[in-house]
Amino acid sequence: MEGIVVRNTGSWFTVKNSEGKLIDCKIKGNFRIKGIRSTTPIAVGDRVKYSHADDGSAWIFDIFDRKNYIIRRSSNLSKYSHILAANIDLVGLVVTVNYPETYTIFIDRFLATSEAYQVPACLIINKLDRYDEDELEYARGLKFLYETIGYPVFLVSALEKESLKELKVFLKDKITLIAGNSGVGKSTIINRLIPHLNLRVREISEYHNRGMHTTTFSEMYDMPEGGAIIDTPGIKGFGTIDMDVYEVGHFFKEIFEFSKKCRFNNCTHIHEPGCAVLEALENNYISQSRYKSYLSILEDDMDEKYR
Repeated sequence: MEGIVVRNTGSWFTVKNSEGKLIDCKIKGNFRIKGIRSTTPIAVGDRVKYSHADDGSAWIFDIFDRKNYIIRRSSNLSKYSHILAANIDLVGLVVTVNYPETYTIFIDRFLATSEAYQVPACLIINKLDRYDEDELEYARGLKFLYETIGYPVFLVSALEKESLKELKVFLKDKITLIAGNSGVGKSTIINRLIPHLNLRVREISEYHNRGMHTTTFSEMYDMPEGGAIIDTPGIKGFGTIDMDVYEVGHFFKEIFEFSKKCRFNNCTHIHEPGCAVLEALENNYISQSRYKSYLSILEDDMDEKYR
């Protein structure tokens, strides 16, 4: 029998079959996917084969080839990856200027990973209703920066249904992974996009200005208008994995474009003469924040450590 994994609790996987029935499964035997060292070999979005045992339990014994997947480095096991989702059409990164603050280095690491795994990405800047004028100006600045680079950006307030209209149309008929730091409002946005879902939400810690986990495992929810959303637990940091020093620039769209004019094909864009990227940086065609994020990923690879 075949189906798609719609929930992953770590030890159990819920599979939805072609009839829409949900079956709780475990992994059969020493199940591993060749070439991927992951904390778990199966993710939400995977298409799998399963069978029932005589005692009524169900076991996943095979997995179909993936269209794509997106991973991050496991924070506890630096040599291993954590697969966020598989077979997706889009990743939507929810960020906030404040309450809590999402740092651009986190945004850029996430976007670079989406580029590396060839998954289209968009940014969803949430909590507009809470910002003062300076914070609103910064949010608009982020929108301008990332739209100029080539990413769709949505300015929304999850508490104002009207502000989500454009996003709702954009997500129609797509399987979208929704990710972000804890406290940025992922669950509230998903509740607005899928009425009557009633995902649990919590206020952020006013003392630490950080979010607290409400989603504890990944799960896929169907959208009424078509498509689906995959909700994931909040991410504190985003460690990249398997990025070669000479390829990191390929995953920053604007750096890649300027790198075509560099004197050397193996330019790292740090100190080489005739580097078109450094020239573009000096002339403000590449933002300082993006370049800083680029350097941080290079340091990951050079130092072989999670940051």
